[in-house]
Amino acid sequence: MHQCSRRSALALIAAAGAASFEKRAFAASSTQSLGAIAAKSGITFGAAAGPVIDKDRAYRELYETHTRIITTDVAMKMGTIAPQPGPKRFDSADRVLQFCASNRIPMRGHCLIWNEWVPQWVRTMSVAERRVFFDAYIEEVAARYVGKLHSWDVVNEPFWPGHKAPGGYRLGPWHDAFGTGYVRRAFERVALVDRKTRLVLNEAQSERDDEVGLTVRRGLLRLVDELKDAGVPLHAVGLQGHLQPRYPHDPGRFSEFLHALAGRGVEIYLTEFDVRDDTFPDDIAARDAMIAETAEKFLRNALRVPAVKMVIAWELADNYSFYTDAARRKDPQAQRLPRPLPFDSAMQRKPLWFAMARAFENARRSPG
Repeated sequence: MHQCSRRSALALIAAAGAASFEKRAFAASSTQSLGAIAAKSGITFGAAAGPVIDKDRAYRELYETHTRIITTDVAMKMGTIAPQPGPKRFDSADRVLQFCASNRIPMRGHCLIWNEWVPQWVRTMSVAERRVFFDAYIEEVAARYVGKLHSWDVVNEPFWPGHKAPGGYRLGPWHDAFGTGYVRRAFERVALVDRKTRLVLNEAQSERDDEVGLTVRRGLLRLVDELKDAGVPLHAVGLQGHLQPRYPHDPGRFSEFLHALAGRGVEIYLTEFDVRDDTFPDDIAARDAMIAETAEKFLRNALRVPAVKMVIAWELADNYSFYTDAARRKDPQAQRLPRPLPFDSAMQRKPLWFAMARAFENARRSPG
């Protein structure tokens, strides 16, 4: 009973906060887009886009209005481009590229190499065959998009401490084939065919202040040093930013990490931003308020670091979040669905939208 009363009180407090969000967002005109607001502070705002933008007109219009850059969701992952032996399948990626070109929105490629989501037919290759395929795949795909992309996530998520490998590396078919050197090899192979596109190392979990997050941070800093010392072209580090309030987060320590990265001569992109809300109350108003507060605190802290140049939401509306997909797969009749993004399923702005707008408006300002 005490727990229920406490939750009810928290929900009421959070709901009251939600009601005041829009009032406090007066400076963010309703006619402005998130992209325009962010641009005033020198930040590029965008979102990942999946094939659904071809089918849902209202959702497509959100991208046309609010984004200044678009990341491919699954269209350029190996599982989409090479699901089976034979000719590569570029049609999905090309459609996103055409949408971006038509709207003069730069596009980011995500991702060339990842130890997850590798087609089974590739996993069953011998080590020698995988090494040959690795080089040929990178060169063919990179060559197709030379000069057409803003940036490439060349390697995605090289670290996962849960695998218990030395250095915290993620295990998988490419690690098996080359050891940790697969990361350097991937960047070098891309650079052989594409000298125009910005090359990015993309990673998850760095915002966590537990042993997983701290191990990832140490690994990233070490890997960036190794790549830079070897003369490998590395222009930016992507930090995904799937905020998970169940884990500890220390803004001061995270800021120190961002400055440490920036000191290595790379830009920083927040590449897959959203807020996981499964530990928040069921009440929508309370939950939305807590999501917005979590996001605003994180962004205000991160955007004080000049090297943070970009914020990319992982989709724009709740019904197209990968969290929502997972919840529906688990329970098709689920009544509570995730609300991790700035627009709801009716394409209407939520408290998170206003929180992000305020964070963009206040970017680069000192804590005082």
